[in-house]
Amino acid sequence: MAVETIYRSSRDPGSIFMGKNEADTHDRMLELAEQVTRVLEKQFTDLTDKQAEDIGIYLSQNRTLLAKAFKGDASLLTQLLEAPTPS
Repeated sequence: MAVETIYRSSRDPGSIFMGKNEADTHDRMLELAEQVTRVLEKQFTDLTDKQAEDIGIYLSQNRTLLAKAFKGDASLLTQLLEAPTPS
């Protein structure tokens, strides 16, 4: 019988990871998404909760690319335009 260590995200208990770093990275992404969502809901009162949450998660998942684009290489955003759209 084999023993397997798995990690769960504290912010998303349904997600299981094989490594602690993966779980920590996922938790940090969700924490950032939560804060971005709160900002969006405050600034854009016409957004639904779902829209604000979806945008927050999207921005958080793409934070590295977006940060580079905001630092002066806007052409990097074409990568997001070329990425498949989730269904």
